[in-house]
Amino acid sequence: MDELLKVTDLHVYYGMIHAIRGISFEVKRGEIVTLIGANGAGKTTTLHTITGLLPSSGGEVVYNGQNITHVPGYQLVRRGLAHVPEGRRVFSQLSVLQNLELGAFTRRSKEEKAESLKEIYRRFPRLAERKNQLAGTLSGGEQQMLAMGRALMSKPEMLVLDEPSMGLSPIYVNEIFDIIKSIHESGTTVLLVEQNAKKALSIANRAYVLETGTIRLSGTAEELLHNAEVKSAYLSE
Repeated sequence: MDELLKVTDLHVYYGMIHAIRGISFEVKRGEIVTLIGANGAGKTTTLHTITGLLPSSGGEVVYNGQNITHVPGYQLVRRGLAHVPEGRRVFSQLSVLQNLELGAFTRRSKEEKAESLKEIYRRFPRLAERKNQLAGTLSGGEQQMLAMGRALMSKPEMLVLDEPSMGLSPIYVNEIFDIIKSIHESGTTVLLVEQNAKKALSIANRAYVLETGTIRLSGTAEELLHNAEVKSAYLSE
């Protein structure tokens, strides 16, 4: 597999705070790669920088062979990189259908948009059932499905997911992870940030452990599932 995303010596500051301190990692085409770590480790900051929502102070981000270090987020969607943010951030006063249509702004024709919508309804039948319902009235799990569906409307080559299980009941957590596996099996590369390290490692190919803006450990998901340090810090019940 070749590299789809390569991050090299990335640095990010919030004012005087050095939030990301020279991290380097890669995501190969067709993988699920997860970033795990405690709150404040820099996981979300890393995703925001990769997807053009935060400026970097140094380093390089290369996606699909092109340097995207200073490319704004809306342009990255057109290049096949879609971001599902932490907290879902659906447009609560718009319907499910309107939210999905907003995700299709890169699709050039009505036929392409209709094709994408049909695929989303097949993957998320509950969204089809609730297409005319206001997004703000959906349950947390349904809003997460909507946020993922909205991102998938652009037909991304790579999907970036930030804390998709946050605040969800165990039943919805299992369903969301089953959906992520299904998305991956359909050919989409996934970069996943997730507080539930056990669930993330259970579906990932490889993983990186972030600690105060640096990469503390890396390896295959299987290796990290059995790593004593990871078990003690992130996998204890």
